Amino acid sequence: MFRKFLTLFGTIGILVGGVALIMLMGSLRPKIEPKEPEIIPPTVFFTVAESRAVTLDVMAQGEVRPRTDIALTAQVSGQVVSTSKAFVNGGAFEEGDVLIQIQDAPYRAAAAAARARLAQEEAEAALARRDYEELGLEEDPTDLALRLPQLEQARAEYEAARLDLERTTIRAPFKGRVRERIAGVGQYVAPGAQLGQIFSTDIAEIRLALTDADLAKLGLPIAFVEDEDTPGPDVVLSAVIAGKEHTWRGRVARTDGAVDPTTRQIFAIAVVDDPYGAGAAADGTPLAMGLFVDARISGSPYDDAIVLPRSALYGRDVVYVIAEGDMLQERTVTVISAERDAITITRGVEPGERVVISPLRGAGDGDKVTPTSPTALTATVSVADSGADAAGSGENR
Repeated sequence: MFRKFLTLFGTIGILVGGVALIMLMGSLRPKIEPKEPEIIPPTVFFTVAESRAVTLDVMAQGEVRPRTDIALTAQVSGQVVSTSKAFVNGGAFEEGDVLIQIQDAPYRAAAAAARARLAQEEAEAALARRDYEELGLEEDPTDLALRLPQLEQARAEYEAARLDLERTTIRAPFKGRVRERIAGVGQYVAPGAQLGQIFSTDIAEIRLALTDADLAKLGLPIAFVEDEDTPGPDVVLSAVIAGKEHTWRGRVARTDGAVDPTTRQIFAIAVVDDPYGAGAAADGTPLAMGLFVDARISGSPYDDAIVLPRSALYGRDVVYVIAEGDMLQERTVTVISAERDAITITRGVEPGERVVISPLRGAGDGDKVTPTSPTALTATVSVADSGADAAGSGENR
């Protein structure tokens, strides 16, 4: 019985001692005072804005076409008696060259008869005036009395006959080349019959489709027409022929006066003077009609533009600048060019300012940030990589 009481009191003593020890250790533990959590400003990457001169070129494509492309047609009937050596597919001719000759004997006879009748009517009119003057009448004679209507009719008939005779000789209306010859020697043609297809080579034209943003880069309005005071932008055309690239130089002469309703684009017309002569490529390759070319149009120059990564742009025209005290400032900028990787602005940011080029992750205008330069991060990573490589080499040894 005594042993049981001893065991019971011993157990109770151990429990009480344990509780007392725990309480003593709790009282000796240092007290932790509550503190406000420290907010670390978000880290953002930035680039320093630099001012420089830029020229915003515009790229386009188009087909080379002649300014004038016409069908030669006969204005009188007859047999083709001769054609020029140049009147073949691809043949070159000068303005005024004889291309086709139609048999003219009937027209020469008609012109001679009309000339004789005109001479007769002129004599009759002169005789009628002399007879009237000999009568001594005071009132003015009528036109019919002087045979003036007959004289005018004879003159008109002679002019028509002479014109038909001239039309038997078909001359080139401009300097150009033959696209297709249709009529040949011995063929009988009627008025309106097609004789061939020719085009001019004085000027080549290329229609280039532009967007509204392209027009802004070039500084061109709708319905632009160049003159001596306002010449069009320069254009460099290029194409690969027989495995070799060739280039030609031209200019934008005008733009369309309306927007294409299908594509919502505007066409600019680039021109090259004398594409088969002085306007040919450096090695003499002509700018052939029908050729498909790439065009680089020189845009307007900007002396103080700033080029930034595309990631700096928020929305359409907003960037963030890191001001004094590492505080964010929202800026509205004037974007003159927005490409896939870069933007070019002219207003809103000053040279030397730090422009954010990374996501802000909840930060906004007036918030404090931790600015970090991407170049510094790259240097840190490079040093760390070098250390790791050195450690690895040591382990291998």
